[in-house]
Amino acid sequence: MKILVDTCVWSLALRRDGKETAHIAELQNLILDHRVQMVGPVRQELLSGIRQETQFQRLEKNLRSFPDLPITTADHVLAARFFNLCRSKGIQGSNTDFLICALATQHKMPIYTTDNDFTHFAKLLPIILHQAKS
Repeated sequence: MKILVDTCVWSLALRRDGKETAHIAELQNLILDHRVQMVGPVRQELLSGIRQETQFQRLEKNLRSFPDLPITTADHVLAARFFNLCRSKGIQGSNTDFLICALATQHKMPIYTTDNDFTHFAKLLPIILHQAKS
């Protein structure tokens, strides 16, 4: 089963500062098992803000190994429904977060994230959160 990996998990691995080693090891295992699913908005977030062109090119090249899951109009509509539902219950989130939830729901994939907002989303939305193995 594929796992939709959120930006924050990728960022931990890309920083390489030695922190959050369990998450880095889990991402490495998912990559080795060919279970990582990339989506365009996560790719965009990862590539945004890189100041050096050589670093940008290197990361962009490395991320090519992970094709994007196609995003449809239905995915955007479901993301908007999720946004509205959560907001009506006082739970805030970004458009990208709700698009990730919609894609994961539509394709029956767990989400791997360290963002605590997703724990709140999971109270209302039919998402499954992937846990790193200890």
